[in-house]
Amino acid sequence: MALELQFVALAGFGGLMLVAAFEDLRRLIIPNPLILALCLMWPLYLAAAPSLYGALGALGSAVGVFIAGAFCFSRGWLGGGDVKLLAVATLWAGPSATPALLLLTGILGGVLALFLLMPPGAYIATLARAKLGPSDLAASQGLATPVPYGIAIAGAAVIVVFLPHFH
Repeated sequence: MALELQFVALAGFGGLMLVAAFEDLRRLIIPNPLILALCLMWPLYLAAAPSLYGALGALGSAVGVFIAGAFCFSRGWLGGGDVKLLAVATLWAGPSATPALLLLTGILGGVLALFLLMPPGAYIATLARAKLGPSDLAASQGLATPVPYGIAIAGAAVIVVFLPHFH
């Protein structure tokens, strides 16, 4: 029964991370209901192997990442949705996998930024945002190329959270 709950939670986690990545690419926004759903599904994932120490460690790690992310947000280095998504991904990853999550997010984010600077990447991003209104599109473009960092966060989170289940 606990293993089934964990499977349902992992499937939901993967699906919601995919939606978060797509929404960030399309609108440069990670909707709050996605973050809330990920938070509400975490206890199902935890129920398969309940551990007070593990739960408290995951919560502490998530709070630490959120505080560091809030600082980055205040400086304009990260978007608010990215901070929340990274904190909830840390909650799922737990304290032992948080360094791997952060490192992999940075690597994938760098690759994503380089890809978006190339013509095929810029074209894909433009196509994904084609449904936006003219004022929304102008606001999202600015002088710099916006990087939907939620894609990198979601990709790293799925890898880090799913990988231990394939041993």
